[in-house]
Amino acid sequence: MTPRQKKRLAGVVLIVVAVSTASALALSAFRDNMMYFYGPSQIAEGEQLPNPDRIIRLGGLVEANSIKHADEGLMVSFSVTDTRHSIPVQFVGLLPDLFREGQGVVTHGRMGGDGIFRAERVLARHDENYMAPEVAAALKAAGFEEHPGGSPTATY
Repeated sequence: MTPRQKKRLAGVVLIVVAVSTASALALSAFRDNMMYFYGPSQIAEGEQLPNPDRIIRLGGLVEANSIKHADEGLMVSFSVTDTRHSIPVQFVGLLPDLFREGQGVVTHGRMGGDGIFRAERVLARHDENYMAPEVAAALKAAGFEEHPGGSPTATY
């Protein structure tokens, strides 16, 4: 191999190593910033959750008669359901104006070892006809379909 070919080979190897390292770092950062979405049935049926320290999204409908406000402070507890299973949620903060029973909701937080989801953020659906795609998919998987009026109904 001539000295020129050795230099060229070293340059190509260096470029391949640099691109591989950059790709590995980008994929690692992307994986660390991913936020997984779960429906109540997936959690209740024991689907493998990521590390408890990771933030996940829990979505479904706010269960009827489940909203409880603390006597003092901003603590609110409610349940998120897909009509097959319900997951209790605790949240400290101000709830969105559109938050109410029977409405679609997506919460960001961590699943506690005690079975209570501790939400850091609560998002309500935008209007009477909108439902987050993840929530709609979770409800459809649970045997419900969205009707033109915007309210999910059973398809038993």
